[in-house]
Amino acid sequence: MPVNFTTPAPEALFPVAGIQLGLAEAGIRKTDRRDLTLLALDPGCTVAGVFTQNRFCAAPVQLCRSHLDSGSEIRALVINTGIANAGTGEPGLQAAQATCVAVGQLFGVGANQVLPFSTGVILEPLPVDRLIAGLPRCVADLKADHWHAAAHGIMTTDTVAKAASRRVEINGKTVSITGISKGAGMIKPNMATMLGFVATDAGIAEPLLRQLVREAADESFNCITVDGDTSTNDSFILIATGQSGAHFSAAATPGYAALRTAVTGVALELAQAIIRDGEGATKFITIAVEGGNDREECKRVGYAIGHSPLVKTAFFASDPNLGRILAAIGYADISALDVDGVRVWLGSDGQEVLVAEKGARADSYREEDGARIMQAAEITVRVDLGRGQARGTVYSCDFSYDYVKINADYRS
Repeated sequence: MPVNFTTPAPEALFPVAGIQLGLAEAGIRKTDRRDLTLLALDPGCTVAGVFTQNRFCAAPVQLCRSHLDSGSEIRALVINTGIANAGTGEPGLQAAQATCVAVGQLFGVGANQVLPFSTGVILEPLPVDRLIAGLPRCVADLKADHWHAAAHGIMTTDTVAKAASRRVEINGKTVSITGISKGAGMIKPNMATMLGFVATDAGIAEPLLRQLVREAADESFNCITVDGDTSTNDSFILIATGQSGAHFSAAATPGYAALRTAVTGVALELAQAIIRDGEGATKFITIAVEGGNDREECKRVGYAIGHSPLVKTAFFASDPNLGRILAAIGYADISALDVDGVRVWLGSDGQEVLVAEKGARADSYREEDGARIMQAAEITVRVDLGRGQARGTVYSCDFSYDYVKINADYRS
């Protein structure tokens, strides 16, 4: 079960004017499940994205980058689950291209106006004929209020659908922002098998949208780790339809700061939902690192702690074997780190105990205090590097027996 997260009700997910969503059972890998999702975009939308830095990036990722770089107006997104279409060579590229051609023909637009996305098993061919056969059923199913259904349609090993939505008043206009994501394992996004899609009815100029999607990713999806594995298919897409009447051409435009906060907030909620539903997760762990020379070294320490199997298994066992945290800080490759200046706290439910300082266990620390905090479902590790003013946060989860079982049986 996910840690303190439930899928929002359908009525809690606001439609975004200018976007419709449709789903179908295409039999991509398994029968009797909706595994094909189509997003239809009205003319005038702007679209931007960031993608995995894995060199074995999937065929749809390669095509998405190409279509966005072409400057074409994007009119549709198509997402299949079950097969990742990664490690599939030239036939995989041809399958992704055929998908875009088929969607384009249904909407009367060019293939380069379609963005394809796949998630699932790597190194297996995409059954493109079954995918294309399912597209007309997606078109027949198109509705503006299908975000809840779409969140379910893109799942793989997820145990719960992930969605978030909010409305904000900006410059006298009501702006809606809604998003969905999927992912539970192979999670350590490194963007410039996680997918995220966020849409707003605000109008955002394309250069500003490209900046916003990078910033939102850096503050959300690029701050999480389940197992330290960067997927071949990671993609995060931001869509702005402009139909609310609120328009933003530059970061200095009045009201943009509020929009940026809202969009980033939705992205962070989706990213944290992935960690809360991490494969086999029983605990949600926030690793807050401060006192660094820059944000990057703070995040490097956070990631060293967050995807250490020794740290993660200690959290699962509620075992305050906290020397493992110090070891992770020590191998995080922070140059000239003075370990005597490092302090570490453990906290939950508003309580916090100092664990280590001056290169050793804190005099005030008692193991029974650490053991009590380790029992909690949500735990914060706070680290002060004692060398600057920068800070950064990483979100992670524990490793349980179920992580091994899920990944051992993934293709069954």
